[in-house]
Amino acid sequence: MTTVAEAPLAREAGPDYPRPDAEALLQAVRLDLAGAEDGKAGRAVVVRHLQAAKAAANAALQARFLQTPRAARGLVAAQAALTDVLVRVAFDSARLLHPLANPTEAERLAVLAVGGYGRAEMAPQSDVDLLFLSPWKITPWAESVIETMLYMLWDLKLKVGHASRTVKDCVRLAREDITIRTALLEHRFICGDASLAEAVDSALWSELFRNSGPEFIEAKLAERGERHRRQGGQRYVLEPNVKEGKGGLRDLQTLYWIGKYLHRVPSAEGLVEAGLLSREEFDSFARAEDFLWAVRCHLHYITGRPADVLTFDLQVEVAARMGYRDAGGRRAVEHFMQDYFRHATRVGELTRIFLTELEARHAKREASIFGIFKLTKRVRRGYKLVQGRIDVADPQAFLADKLNILRVFEEALRTGYLLHPNVMRLVAANLHLIDDELRENPEARRLFLDLLLKHGNPERSLRRMNELGVLSAFIPEFEPIVAMMQFNVYHHYTVDEHIIQTISCLAQIERGELIEDLPLSSSLLKGGINRRVLYVALLLHDIGKGRPEDHSILGAQIARRICPRLGLEPEECETVEWLVRYHLLMSDTAQKRDIGDPRTVRDFAKAVKSKKRLDLLTVLTVCDIRGVGPGTWNNWKAMLLRQLYQQTADALEGGLETLNRENRMGDATRALRERLPGWSKAALEHETTRHYAPYWQGLSTDTHVVFAQLLQGLSDDEIRIDLHPDPDRDATRACFALADHPGIFSRLAGALALVGANVVDARTYTSKDGYATAVFWVQDIEGHPYEASRLPRLRQMIDKTLKGEVVAREALKDRDKLKKRDREFRFPTHITFDNEGSDIYTIIEVDTRDRPGLLYDLTRTLAGNNIYIASAVIATYGAQVVDTFYVKDMFGLKLHQKHRQEALDRKLRVAIAEGAERARA
Repeated sequence: MTTVAEAPLAREAGPDYPRPDAEALLQAVRLDLAGAEDGKAGRAVVVRHLQAAKAAANAALQARFLQTPRAARGLVAAQAALTDVLVRVAFDSARLLHPLANPTEAERLAVLAVGGYGRAEMAPQSDVDLLFLSPWKITPWAESVIETMLYMLWDLKLKVGHASRTVKDCVRLAREDITIRTALLEHRFICGDASLAEAVDSALWSELFRNSGPEFIEAKLAERGERHRRQGGQRYVLEPNVKEGKGGLRDLQTLYWIGKYLHRVPSAEGLVEAGLLSREEFDSFARAEDFLWAVRCHLHYITGRPADVLTFDLQVEVAARMGYRDAGGRRAVEHFMQDYFRHATRVGELTRIFLTELEARHAKREASIFGIFKLTKRVRRGYKLVQGRIDVADPQAFLADKLNILRVFEEALRTGYLLHPNVMRLVAANLHLIDDELRENPEARRLFLDLLLKHGNPERSLRRMNELGVLSAFIPEFEPIVAMMQFNVYHHYTVDEHIIQTISCLAQIERGELIEDLPLSSSLLKGGINRRVLYVALLLHDIGKGRPEDHSILGAQIARRICPRLGLEPEECETVEWLVRYHLLMSDTAQKRDIGDPRTVRDFAKAVKSKKRLDLLTVLTVCDIRGVGPGTWNNWKAMLLRQLYQQTADALEGGLETLNRENRMGDATRALRERLPGWSKAALEHETTRHYAPYWQGLSTDTHVVFAQLLQGLSDDEIRIDLHPDPDRDATRACFALADHPGIFSRLAGALALVGANVVDARTYTSKDGYATAVFWVQDIEGHPYEASRLPRLRQMIDKTLKGEVVAREALKDRDKLKKRDREFRFPTHITFDNEGSDIYTIIEVDTRDRPGLLYDLTRTLAGNNIYIASAVIATYGAQVVDTFYVKDMFGLKLHQKHRQEALDRKLRVAIAEGAERARA
């Protein structure tokens, strides 16, 4: 049998990485085993030696890795080499503990590494997958050796997966199960009887692998598709899985497995010799693999477990370990994740090229009769179809005309065919042809705009152009935002992917696919709108991101340079620039301001100036919000935008003077009278005259009806509550009627925080006869309205809190906590005081880090400083929140004095800081 000293170590442990001395370790074990009283004591002796060797080696490996924290190739090989030593010494020690005087043929035993360990690639916390091979049925002696060896490895806290099989078992099981087949594809002899390892290798290649290539490819691609689906289905998930996610290590390993299965390549580099990847493509493969392995190894070291998901908190730590630093107005973690997504994108390109090359070699020829009658769209001269994909007939002729680099994308959209990897390789290798001369060429401008406007699915060409580098070559200003991550929970995509998602949304609206979801935008597009302006504005709206300056202002300046280059008319250029500069205006106004206040709508209408701009901005805003990610768009935002659009359109067409309190108050009281037909004239008169103008302009008639009923016969010591789902706003409406007293808003906010309700909007009004009418729109922790079955308990808890049976501040201590994964989100606190945005209130806007008890802390601070809160508008953007309060002082006046504003600013910041400290504790 081969001994531990004779068997080779895992390949390429890395010249700078320490190699454990297997022979010296075994000698030390042998010496100590002589004094062991029994098998159990002997096992303890072996484990003690192995544990010490493992701890020392792991510490040395980690220290060495931290010296070059972005280069992991040496570490993963060294980790496998260390495991080889532990396995071999454990095996030889187990044989020493179970001596066999006259071994027979049946008692031959071999230990093989399979899976990732078989490939000699291991992260610090990777599993150890072992295969014990015997010629026939496992003998009692072999069983004892295996059991003792496994106990040793388990005592070392190794996660060992194992199987005991014969050569015939291996072939049979691998034929039945693709997972077993893949693991055996990467088998590697560790120790024991080498002839058994040679026998299984020979049997697998001659009896199974050699004739089942297409079957294996199909199975691995199906497995890959299912894995991607489980991991979120696309490359830009916020917290990617480095191993299993799209563009992750498993994708690269799949390419290697297929190459090895078909061509028996000894390593990933063999894919070049097999003609499946070019040398440049393999270099990209190796760079991506090294980067992903480095990330994975850091994850394992940080967590002390086999963690493969880059959660938000771990992203920050991995970025720091890999040497990323804050720069250019962006955090280190954002630079790190941009590199991550660029590598993931490249992995996707390599996979596409590789798989199409395979298809060309292994696709079955269609029967000629089907080929004759199959209807296909003819490709233009200069192109040909290869496996149903567009290829170029003559690469030299293609490159002779630089415009062809854009034409080929138009041809793909026109015909509906995908691009062949040959074309992708050709384009990616010749991006230098996209120069200033081409960018200024009128035909190039036409081609690019046609890609956006003419074929109905611009996102397809834009995404491919972006991945190949064509988009940022044609518009160099686009390059900095490629794969740029925004480190917050709100944005689901990188900046470039977000832009493509917004354009995809616009194309869907144009195709009539979103009429039910987006009736207003659909009607605006149908009614006629400048499509060129809209598509170009969406393409450029976030192009200024990632710099210290305001991205809207910088983006408008960049748009001013790009639009003429794209061939837009001067007036179109001006409109695009305005849309980019103010692309957040409508969203901010709708979500951060009280659009029931006529002044809000008046100011917005003055900024927009024309119905044409309003229409364009509305559609752009809808696409921008929907392009943030799944679940971002909801009925609440739809309702706010529709309301703001309608009021602004009326004001622009009928004159701004139509927006006044008297008009609204008259309309509202008339509508209420119609809804209360059974009320007496005296009761109606009392109800319609007891409220001030803001009450009538700020609430819907439905809510006025609820309050009219709650207020009827209400005594001074009574609290009445009405909870009702409001599907139009994706929230539950909570109405409270009670005698007014200072701090009422804060008490209500505390009660709602205690029951875990997330406040998305709130209004409170005091009637002329001293009653408070407060309405909050709340959602549950998932961002949905409360189910009807949960409302009674919700009501009971709110009632207890308002009656003082539960003290909100004390009860909130345990609930006002940040999840660990969310703690690394940092948003500087901004507090502004605005006395111009409302005729009768000071608007205090607090932009800071969100947490469960924040609204209660802010409102308690305002109440403690004798500030009356008329309404609060809450806009949440992932972990960031903008709470806007419409307030007066105790005399009913605005907060004009600078020193009062500064004092209140300080107190609010203290409340935020103290609350944040509690939340992190």
